[in-house]
Amino acid sequence: MTDPVEKKVAKAAEGHDPAEPTTLEARLRRLEEIMSQLEADEVDVERALALFEEGVRHVRAAEKILSETELRVEELLSSGKVRPLDAGEQDGGGA
Repeated sequence: MTDPVEKKVAKAAEGHDPAEPTTLEARLRRLEEIMSQLEADEVDVERALALFEEGVRHVRAAEKILSETELRVEELLSSGKVRPLDAGEQDGGGA
């Protein structure tokens, strides 16, 4: 029987492609590439399905990144460590 920790590590590693992008920007770039390929008329059904599945993975991962980032920003704002910009500060400082 295998160690429960080994099982968790193996399960976490399943389906993880080290070549897959990890940043939001990289995922968005890859999504653009996928969309371009799907919009081309030369993609067969099997390839289109694989691209669609990959795209869904990137969208879900991007949503997770954005949610985690939003949570971190909210935590920073509520902790008082940073303060939100005033309207005048956001556009370069007023007059």
